[in-house]
Amino acid sequence: MRLKSIKLSHFRGYRDAIAISIDEAMTGIVGRNDFGKSTIFEALSIFFEVDGAKADKNDMNCFSLKAGAEQFEITCIFDDLPEALILDEKVQTSLAQEYLINIDGDFEIVKTFKATTGKLERTSIRCNHPADELLSTLLSMKIADLKKLGEQRGVADVVADKRVASFWRQAIRAGVPHLACKETLLDVDKELSTDSKSIWGKIQDQLPTFALFKADRESNDGDAEAKNPLQQAVKDAQSALQAEINKLELQIEASVLDVASRTLDKLREMAPELANELTPRFKEKPKWTFSFTLDGENGIPINKRGSGVRRLILLNFFRAEAAKVVVGSQRNVIYAIEEPETSQHPNYQIMLMKALLALSLQPNRQIIVTTHVPALAGLMPIEGIRYVTKDDEGTPVVKMPHPDVLKEASESLGILPETGMERARAVILVEGKSDVIFLRHAAKALKHGGHLDSDLEDLGIVPILIGGCGSVKHWVTLNLADDLGLPWCVFLDSDIGGDPGQVKSIKKRQQEVEGQGRKFYSTKKREVENYLCPDMIFAQTGQRVIFTDICDAKKIIGNAVGMKPDDVIDRFWPSMTAEQIINCSLYNDGEADRCELTELFTRLRGLAV
Repeated sequence: MRLKSIKLSHFRGYRDAIAISIDEAMTGIVGRNDFGKSTIFEALSIFFEVDGAKADKNDMNCFSLKAGAEQFEITCIFDDLPEALILDEKVQTSLAQEYLINIDGDFEIVKTFKATTGKLERTSIRCNHPADELLSTLLSMKIADLKKLGEQRGVADVVADKRVASFWRQAIRAGVPHLACKETLLDVDKELSTDSKSIWGKIQDQLPTFALFKADRESNDGDAEAKNPLQQAVKDAQSALQAEINKLELQIEASVLDVASRTLDKLREMAPELANELTPRFKEKPKWTFSFTLDGENGIPINKRGSGVRRLILLNFFRAEAAKVVVGSQRNVIYAIEEPETSQHPNYQIMLMKALLALSLQPNRQIIVTTHVPALAGLMPIEGIRYVTKDDEGTPVVKMPHPDVLKEASESLGILPETGMERARAVILVEGKSDVIFLRHAAKALKHGGHLDSDLEDLGIVPILIGGCGSVKHWVTLNLADDLGLPWCVFLDSDIGGDPGQVKSIKKRQQEVEGQGRKFYSTKKREVENYLCPDMIFAQTGQRVIFTDICDAKKIIGNAVGMKPDDVIDRFWPSMTAEQIINCSLYNDGEADRCELTELFTRLRGLAV
C-alpha cells in the first residue's frame, strides 16, 4: 500500500478538517516556522505508532475544544492496494471483495482520540459497506455463525470450501439481489475479527512502515537519531520475510492450541462444567524485537556523539538505501526527514537531497521532507511541493502546486534563479555544472577550430543550472525568463541505457517544454561523459578506458583513473580539441555522417537572434 493523503481534524493548529496529499515519490513540505509542517510529521508518527510518539490532551485544538468538540482525528488514505489478501486460512480475498474500500476505491483508516486525555478511543475503517444491518456484521462473525446464516439463506451449496470464512461471506453477499452500500465506519476491534488472528492484524501487515528523522532531538541513552536507520533496516528485513513469519506464527499457534485443546479434553473428563467455560486463544500478536546501534572504537555509542556525526550517519544510511537494489514485493516504506540541512555542511545537504531523490524513484519508497533551505527546496520535483502557510485568521493552509502558489512559496524561501541572467540574450537551462562546462568548452573549441562562427558568449546565450527540469528552481528560472522576454530552451542528458524511470521522466519534461512552444535538446548518447575521447584520456593518464555510447562512462572512467565520477568532465573535457569533439559526436542518419554538436550550436544560434 502507498500513502495517498493524510487528514487532520481538530489536531493542534489544524482546527477544520484538512487533507494533505502525499506524492507517490517525493513530497516536499515547505513554509515558514511554526506554520504546521512538523505537525504533519508528528501526526503521521502518532498514526503509525512510532516509538515515543503518543498523543496527549495538548494535541486537541483549543478553539475546537471551547466550541464543544470532544475528539480529534488523524486519518490516512492509501492507494496501490494489494490485489489479494489472506484473511482466512490460506484462501485469497481482497479489500474490495470484503467491502473495505471507500467510495473512491482507496483504503481509509481513521484514528479517533479523546480530547480530554489524548487517548486513542478507536481505530476505524471508513468504507462503502453493505447497508443491511446483518450483512454489515459478517466480518465479525465466527465461522460457525457464518455457516448458520449461510444455511438459513440457502447459499451453502455454492460455498467452495465450507471451512473458509471468506467463502461464506462472499456467498452470503452474492445471494442478495441488489446489495445496497453506504459509507460506514467499521471499528477494527469490534467489527473485524475471526476465529484466529484478527482481520485487522492481517491488514496491518500490509500497511507501509514509517520512519521519522527529526531535526531536534536530545542526546541521551534513549536517543534514536542514529539508531532509527538501523531499526528501519530491521523492519525492512522483517517485511521481506513476513510471509515466512506469518507461517511460523501459525505453526506455533497451532502447536500451542493443540496442547491446550488436549489439556481441556482431559479436564473435561474430571470437571466438564469448568472445561466448557474455557476457550484457548492467544491474547496478543507475538512481538519480534531487535535493537541495533553502532559503537565507536572506544565503546562510545553513536547516540552519544555530536549531532553532526549522527546526521552524517543518517546521510549515508540514505545513500546506501538509494544504491540498494530493491528485489521482490516488499512493503512500502515512508521516510520522513525533518530539515535535512540541520548540523550539516552545505555539500552534505545537497548530497543528502540527491540521495533522497534517487531513493524516491525506487519502487515501494516514499520520501517526505521539510526544509527552509532554498537550495534544497530547489531540487524538489514541482508536483511534490506542498506549501504550508496561514490564512488571514491564522489557520494553517496547505496549498498544492500552481504557478501562483509556487511563486509565493519560492519568494517565501528566497529561491532565486542563478546569476548571469542579467547579461543574457537567451538562456539554456541545464541540469548541472558538468553540462555548463560541456557546452561552453565545446562551443569555444569548435569556434577556435573553424567549425563555428561564434561561441555561446559571443551569442549571449547563458547556461543556467536548474538542478533538473522538474525542480522548483527550474520553475522560477523559467518564469523569470518569460517575464524578461528572454528566449530559452532546455538541454539534458538522455540517460538512454540507464534507469528506465529517469528516461521516462526526461521524456515527460520534453513534452512539457515543447508543449510551451520551447526547444528541448537531449544528448544522443547517455551522458556528456560519453563524448570524451578515450585516446585523450590515455594520453593524459596512461589508463586505457573502453566504454560505449549508452554505458555509465563517467563511472568507468572515474574508476579507471581513481577519481569521483562527477569530476570526470571537469578534469578531461577542457582538454578536448575541436577534432576530438567532432569525432566523438559523429552519428549517421542513414544517409551520411553528421556532427551532433555542431548541429546543436547551429540551432542554438537561432535562439539568440
